[in-house]
Amino acid sequence: MGKINSKQKGARFERAVSNILNDAGYPARRGQQFCGANGDADVIAPDFPFHLECKHVEKLNLYTAMTQAIADAKVAGKAPCVVHKKNHSEELFTCRLDDLLKLLTKIEQ
Repeated sequence: MGKINSKQKGARFERAVSNILNDAGYPARRGQQFCGANGDADVIAPDFPFHLECKHVEKLNLYTAMTQAIADAKVAGKAPCVVHKKNHSEELFTCRLDDLLKLLTKIEQ
């Protein structure tokens, strides 16, 4: 797969994640990656409690993706996560366990 197609594949996945969140009641849209590396999430969802980094690749280095999400999430003030998938597979959601537990504690209160 060429570089242009990989960008298109990533953009399609970001749109798909945005649609999934919209359908779940979290208004979302793609970020503005074309403006440069400014720390924007791949998908912006103001009411969703996580900063979203989206990856649609066959061989994901999850720790590298999470490091990027952590750095970008500091700017946004949200917990970082990576939404990822391989071809012909379901979407997966990865976050730090500590962030998940903090969110669950808030919900229970």
